[in-house]
Amino acid sequence: MTDLPDIHGVCPPRFAAVKDAFAANFTAAPEGLNERAARFSICIEGDPVIDLWGGWADTAQTVPYGPGTLTPVFSAGKAVMALLIATCVERGLLDYERPVARYWPDFGQAGKEEITVGQLMSHQAGLPGFSEGIAPEDWFDRERVLAKLCAQAPMWEPGTASGYHPITIGYLAGELFRLVDGRSMGTALRDDFPGLDLWIGLPESEHGRVAQMRKPSAAPSLGVLDAIKRSAFFDKGSSPGPREATEWRTAEIPSANLHGTALDLARIMAVMATGSFEDRNVLSQATLDAARRERVHGQDRVLPFVMGWAAGWTANRGLEIFGPDPTAVGHYGWGGSCVWADPEVRLSAAYVMTRQSPHLIGDPRAVRLQQALYSIF
Repeated sequence: MTDLPDIHGVCPPRFAAVKDAFAANFTAAPEGLNERAARFSICIEGDPVIDLWGGWADTAQTVPYGPGTLTPVFSAGKAVMALLIATCVERGLLDYERPVARYWPDFGQAGKEEITVGQLMSHQAGLPGFSEGIAPEDWFDRERVLAKLCAQAPMWEPGTASGYHPITIGYLAGELFRLVDGRSMGTALRDDFPGLDLWIGLPESEHGRVAQMRKPSAAPSLGVLDAIKRSAFFDKGSSPGPREATEWRTAEIPSANLHGTALDLARIMAVMATGSFEDRNVLSQATLDAARRERVHGQDRVLPFVMGWAAGWTANRGLEIFGPDPTAVGHYGWGGSCVWADPEVRLSAAYVMTRQSPHLIGDPRAVRLQQALYSIF
């Protein structure tokens, strides 16, 4: 796409630089990653302030990308998954410092009996993939996946390092949530945050609203490959079957297949910036502090970065991929989507797009938008 599409939405004059940066990503994006369709939304104090979108929802450029278009955000959905776990901590159903096995006895096999909820959520459990591979279609048998993860020994000593769990963390966190809450994460998201166009497990009736994605031109670089990285990303069964398939969209995989809008991702992430959703207090300051606290920092065993993890979110300290505030937390998704919460300025934001890049974190289009935004504060 070389011509600038119409840019729609809301952007107060004060934030004109953000709208300019958003438009520039369609015609002169860094690294030539010109947008096909994108949306960028900002909330301050939980109130929507900026909401911009443009482009086409289909590759043939016949269907405009609009406010009701759903976009797959892949791992950016982990931010919502982590928030749902935090609500269990708030209600006293979970404690970040207690072993997962206290709530889920079957998990405590093969040397995992002392892994805490906080260690699990910060990717320190040593279960980024399967020691013995599985078929891609096996991921759609939730009980089979959970049984294999419970029986598997950690790939490194838990609590000594992080190692990003791309898909498995969704099954582990999702089952932990179900055991203590009684609902699936997809059901709880709809029940507890009504009115949001966010879906963990997308009904077939909504599939016609999903934007078509353009996959990256190259695979992301993970550095020197070893057995741990291969299990997480490169083994034949390291991820579920075809990602455009109906089965993929309808499954509840909280770590990987959330579909939604940037506006409603920004709205729900306001909880991590302010503690509240609309007029309802969701998380106390004590829970926010525990959820946002960096729990591990160092060379990740899967991703090629020195980085930190909070209780399910990427910590901003040392990376500055979520603005300048070191206490900000967020998450990127495959291809460039990202969400974050900045408690210093009580801001939450989401960026979604349909042209995917090979960047694991810090997609340059998102960084351009962030730089324009924070130049105003």
